[in-house]
Amino acid sequence: MRVLVLVAPGQGAQTPGFLTPWLELPGAADRVAAWSDAIGLDLAHYGTAADADAIRDTAVAQPLLVAAGLLSASALGSPAVFGAVAGHSVGEITAAAYAGVLSEADALSFVRTRGLAMAGAAAATETGMAAVLGGDRDVAVAHLEKLGLTPANINGAGQIVAAGTMEQIAALEADKPEGSMKVVALKVAGAFHTHHMAPALATLEKAAEALTPADPALKYVSNKDGLVVTTGADVVARLVGQVANPVRWDLCMETFAELGVTGIIELCPGGTLTGLAKRALKGVPNVALKTPDDLDKAAALVADLTV
Repeated sequence: MRVLVLVAPGQGAQTPGFLTPWLELPGAADRVAAWSDAIGLDLAHYGTAADADAIRDTAVAQPLLVAAGLLSASALGSPAVFGAVAGHSVGEITAAAYAGVLSEADALSFVRTRGLAMAGAAAATETGMAAVLGGDRDVAVAHLEKLGLTPANINGAGQIVAAGTMEQIAALEADKPEGSMKVVALKVAGAFHTHHMAPALATLEKAAEALTPADPALKYVSNKDGLVVTTGADVVARLVGQVANPVRWDLCMETFAELGVTGIIELCPGGTLTGLAKRALKGVPNVALKTPDDLDKAAALVADLTV
């Protein structure tokens, strides 16, 4: 059996101008304009003209990433060719929309609320995140906990993302875990997926009450624990809780392997998750959608795996 998996990246994947070529696709500019009006955020401006600092803002980055993911997903065609879908952090909202759990309008509304709520929580204390590259996972996690940091993203392939106060991040940069190669600060504006985000939970719980989720139309792999979630209500509950809980992308990739993954396509702005897959799922072909020029490569991969 051939299993093609679609994945959606999370915050930090955005770069200035990355949305520009996607707006040239037929109907794309009109769709983005409608989304922008609906959520009160000029997505086209931030995706084409804004600088790195502007799109680092959590309240901007999150809806921008979901919008880009939805645009690139619709350009791929029918979800029926995919055996499973998953998203990293905010990418889970994109994945939920693609799996039919949320409408596009609900996905954009929810992520707008999420971004604002998380930005508000981040403003309460100066916090951040840093990637720890290389070394043993258990050694790294123990070291982070000793410094008071949370292993907020356990991404597999030798990468763990630490989150905490800026003082704790500085301590980590000065004293990296034994066996790790380096520590790299991330372009995010807070300690996401930690207790620092707890103030956002009540806001998201309220927003979730307005949603009418459907059950996933394809296998939806949750980054809470790598499990395949079968009901829309469970997906939404996990979308709410994940803002203050660690992302276990390593477990998602283990599930992909158990499902028999034979190909991976990463939505725009692609590159991060396919990079992890190249190291953790060796030999599995993948395509990262960075610009519309990559759609032909994605179509070729789909054709190879569906003949």
